[in-house]
Amino acid sequence: MLVFVDFFAFALGIYIKRLVKGQIKGKMRNFTVEIKKTMEENKTEERRNLDFIEQIVEKDLAEGKNGGRLQTRFPPEPNGYLHIGHAKAICEDFGVAEKFGGVCNLRLDDTNPQKENTDYVEGIKRDIQWLGFKWGNIYYASDYFQKLWDFAIRLIKEGKAYVDEQTSEQIAAQKGTPTQPGTDSPYRNRPVEESLDLFNKMNNGEVPEGSMVLRAKIDMANPNMHFRDPVIYRIINKPHHRTGDKWKVYPMYDFAHGQSDFFEGVTHSICTLEFVPHRPLYDYFIDELKEGKDLNDNRPRQYEFNRLNLTYTVMSKRKLLALVEEKLVSGWDDPRMPTICGLRRRGYSPEAIRKFIRMIGYTKFDALNDYAMLEAAAREDLNQRATRVSAVLNPLKLVITNYPEDKEEDMEAENNPENPNAGKHAITFGRELWIEREDFMEDAPKKFFRMTPNKEVRLKNAYIVKCTGCKKDEEGNITEVYCEYDPETRSGLPGADRKVKGTLHWLSAKHAVKAEVRIYDHLFAVEDPSSDERDFRELLNPQSKKVLTNCYVESYAAERPVGEYLQFQRIGYFMKDIDSTVELPVYNRTVSLKDNWSKKNK
Repeated sequence: MLVFVDFFAFALGIYIKRLVKGQIKGKMRNFTVEIKKTMEENKTEERRNLDFIEQIVEKDLAEGKNGGRLQTRFPPEPNGYLHIGHAKAICEDFGVAEKFGGVCNLRLDDTNPQKENTDYVEGIKRDIQWLGFKWGNIYYASDYFQKLWDFAIRLIKEGKAYVDEQTSEQIAAQKGTPTQPGTDSPYRNRPVEESLDLFNKMNNGEVPEGSMVLRAKIDMANPNMHFRDPVIYRIINKPHHRTGDKWKVYPMYDFAHGQSDFFEGVTHSICTLEFVPHRPLYDYFIDELKEGKDLNDNRPRQYEFNRLNLTYTVMSKRKLLALVEEKLVSGWDDPRMPTICGLRRRGYSPEAIRKFIRMIGYTKFDALNDYAMLEAAAREDLNQRATRVSAVLNPLKLVITNYPEDKEEDMEAENNPENPNAGKHAITFGRELWIEREDFMEDAPKKFFRMTPNKEVRLKNAYIVKCTGCKKDEEGNITEVYCEYDPETRSGLPGADRKVKGTLHWLSAKHAVKAEVRIYDHLFAVEDPSSDERDFRELLNPQSKKVLTNCYVESYAAERPVGEYLQFQRIGYFMKDIDSTVELPVYNRTVSLKDNWSKKNK
């Protein structure tokens, strides 16, 4: 009802506007025409904003496919933590279901007990929820182990699968090439009963791991090499995190994925482009499951979009795991990692990540996305939600010589000028302050609008001060800066309107809290490490993390909890780290206020 009211108001506005201009005269029917026209324009615009998968879904629903149902799924393997590439898939899988009134389920693709554990499962759930999505049901590929086994037995009995005792190298050699057909395995025509017996022995632990596999018997000359008798089961003698020791054989991806989709009632199986060659095999096994009946409807269909690639980043789980295990990073949630938990710890918001994914969109062509786009999305989002606080990362003592030594004042600071409802907080002002060392120059150029002798600047939320000089040590290093304040220029007083070109942030030297600040740069020093032939470890950026230990923050900032988005005035966006203690708060820089990296590397 509210949507209709809003639209009616919109249409009425158009009508009145055109009436005033003399563009609409006379009869009420013209008003109806305008409404219809506006509705059509809105539909066209809305359709233009749909990505190609959403357009497919819209068409399928309009045609009544799958009984008018829409069901998607997000099927991660629990062998690591999710990264921002998975976030793109999550946004599409869940987003499509949300937009068109369907359901998206979570399915853990747990078919390899060698790499999977429950910690990863819980991490995946946590990341999806943090991104703002809700699944309909939680399923596991292991839920279907019995059904998949039964299906495999059926294929063996029908002469469509056989046990092969060759090594993986021998099988690979027999596959041929894209332009040359493969050659038959010597076991391809073994008797059905023999394959059934051996398949049971494979699962009973009677034969060693790696000695046998089950292959589908399809076509060794097929141009699509995935059809050349693919391996569909292998032996893994390791307990499963859910089924324990019940199974010794486990299905391969191509034998588990599409079938699981079918068992669950998935209508649109959305994945990335590397699975395009797998799609015919996906359809083949579903055709077999359906036993040739009703092949054109009530089945899942696979659609592919371009994966997310980021500059100065790798998305390979294998490489990310190596970084963790070799302690090249502090863990999966290291703020330099592209993992969702790493981005969360660094201070990225879920809204910023979703905004970035909308910016890059979904296509059928792979691309390398600039990391600066992710940072831009973060700046835009955090500007609206981050609490403004003061921090000094490279402190220099500022003494206001004409300010009473025993006097202190609480100055009023806005929490977020972009949000009037964010409120304000007090920051203590006194005679001795900390300012940023780079905010003072003894011999400054003409356009240096910060602190320099005989020039005025405003201390944010406080007074206008005039620099009178500085003090140096024996080596010529500046240790203190001196100034005088104008008491009539406090914020809120008439004198505050006096214009000066520079505004500096500051902290009370007496009340500031010592802090550690971690400044992050790109984890890799080359733009596209995935395409570089060198070992990825050689490509790591030695300057990716800089720890500043002589920093100060205002007490209000020190009291903020982990998880609150902060902007250090004039510096950047930050978040308190989980390593913080009561005595020493620790902050991670999410992103600078400006894109310094792109400028530096032009």
